[in-house]
Amino acid sequence: MALKSFIEVHPDSHFPIQNLPYGVFMTAPDLLPRPGVAIGEYVLDLSEIASAGLFDGPLLKNSDCFNQPNLNKFLSLGRPAWKEARATLQKLLSSAEPALRDNEALRSKSLIPLKKAAMVLPVAIHDYTDFFSSMYHAKNCGTIFRGPENPIVPNWFHLPIAYHGRASSIVISGTDIVRPRGQSKPVGDSSPQFGPSAKLDFELEMAAVVGTGNLLGNPVDINEAEDHIFGLVLMNDWSARDIQAWEYVPLGPFLGKSFGTTVSPWIVTLDALEPFKCDAPKQDPPPLPYLSEKASKNYDISLEVQIRPAGEQDAYVVTRSNFKHLYWTLPQQLAHHTVNGCNLQPGDLLGTGTISGPEPESLGCLLELTWNGQNPLELCTGIHRKFLEDGDEVVFTGQCKGDGYTVGFGTCAGKIVPSPP
Repeated sequence: MALKSFIEVHPDSHFPIQNLPYGVFMTAPDLLPRPGVAIGEYVLDLSEIASAGLFDGPLLKNSDCFNQPNLNKFLSLGRPAWKEARATLQKLLSSAEPALRDNEALRSKSLIPLKKAAMVLPVAIHDYTDFFSSMYHAKNCGTIFRGPENPIVPNWFHLPIAYHGRASSIVISGTDIVRPRGQSKPVGDSSPQFGPSAKLDFELEMAAVVGTGNLLGNPVDINEAEDHIFGLVLMNDWSARDIQAWEYVPLGPFLGKSFGTTVSPWIVTLDALEPFKCDAPKQDPPPLPYLSEKASKNYDISLEVQIRPAGEQDAYVVTRSNFKHLYWTLPQQLAHHTVNGCNLQPGDLLGTGTISGPEPESLGCLLELTWNGQNPLELCTGIHRKFLEDGDEVVFTGQCKGDGYTVGFGTCAGKIVPSPP
């Protein structure tokens, strides 16, 4: 029999009992951040559930991990504790279990309408790494900047390429993004230009949230890497293409990326995504042994990007892509990250890089969609974009369709505001 909650959940809701994503929220008047899971139109306050003694399994019974301002302590406990928490919560929220269903006082304290919850970053992010894992994105970018003769550099097919990002400028969905200023490439013999970026872009990404870390000097085996990943969020790694193009040789992205990265507030666990595993693309040449998985899998997650132009009420779909297109898998990204002995920590964020697909409508950024501004994108009659303008809002969504239910990520949204004078 299909699992069903005593809380009414609309069939199109992103947050059925099969999902139960984790986040951190605040409510007035105290505004104390605490962990919760989303169920339908509510957030279940895990600090109240813990205080009521309902986490009674051996791993969580005496833990204070849900009386914290973030999820890092819970993540550090590892997959057995995550599974115990999920089993407890699914039982507690099921239609057949009276412990919460029939306890009116506890329900009133622990079930808060989502519209009354202010979401904050769910983890304290110590470090952030951004990968470059989509073959379609790599090929398109290489063609734009280097020409079609050799668009993908030789090392790309041998290792998951990445750069170290800026964790301090990662913000929660709904936070405005200030248009960055910086240098751009000289025209002819002139000096570099300085000013607000004229080529501001979104990047459709997802990010893995590291659960248990590893000790310095101790790599994670490829076939154990999945156990170090707690779940996934949507991520918009905003990019100033003109600043990036001038600065990235020879050390890669810097100011063109570090001004802002937006993540969705709910972490969807790998356990919730398990039914949506699918075969990853065949890798040719075969990866080196430390990157060779027993079973190479991605997830069938439908992704969509909408842009709401400045001054407009309506938003327009510009991209439909899918997580399954990634060439390098999550375990490969994590195993490669640690193969030199690098120590990951609970709450670290590993971005996938832009997720582009093979079709023109599945390209994951305006750089590709407009071919670096050469072919303006028509949002609707009379409104075109080469790159983002002040006042534009970009909204990501992601979801997996199950049998009669949806496992979704909510939204990842941000609006561009002008550079300071």
